[in-house]
Amino acid sequence: MTNLDRITTDPARMNGEPCIRNMRLTVRRVLEALATYPDRAELKREYPELEDEDIRQALAFAAASLDDKILPPVVAL
Repeated sequence: MTNLDRITTDPARMNGEPCIRNMRLTVRRVLEALATYPDRAELKREYPELEDEDIRQALAFAAASLDDKILPPVVAL
């Protein structure tokens, strides 16, 4: 796994949710913002504290958190 040094967790902050650089900005909020603002310039206007590396690491964290299962092929009857 790549270095995710900008993703922090603290039980006393945001109920222990993964955050960006100990800010009160959760990884979940960043992902929701990416879905809402697909244009990075608009996203950065809305969240000026976000840096490109924050966004990259939020996406990498989300991808690493998904279960990667290989499902058997579906057989049509």
